[in-house]
Amino acid sequence: MKPQRLTEADVEWSAIRAQGAGGQNVNKVSNAAQLRFDIRASRLGPTVQQRLLAWPDARISGDGVVVIKAQDHRSLPLNRREALARLQALVDAAAAVPKRRVATKPTFGSRQRRLQAKQQRAQVKAGRGRVGD
Repeated sequence: MKPQRLTEADVEWSAIRAQGAGGQNVNKVSNAAQLRFDIRASRLGPTVQQRLLAWPDARISGDGVVVIKAQDHRSLPLNRREALARLQALVDAAAAVPKRRVATKPTFGSRQRRLQAKQQRAQVKAGRGRVGD
């Protein structure tokens, strides 16, 4: 299943002031972009919604709203684009179905190497004992 592309119409935008150094520009211009994306009200499929709601990410609130703040650039359009790209990356990661692991037995060679390493380590430790008279 191909993940769905998100657009600017899918999120709520607000322009806020950026944090950190930047002098007069950062103090008077709201160039940081903050997006809010309601997972439950979105047009994503139910499986992707469930994975996103269970995703261990601090940007996802308990109400199922993703809040992303972008403030790396000096212009609001670039920050909006970056915030949307971060949201898209989050949705793509949740949409990817993890491969099922198949339990396998260790090979004969890997068991032999493990036992050989254990014997060698035991000899090293045995050599650390007290020296007899």
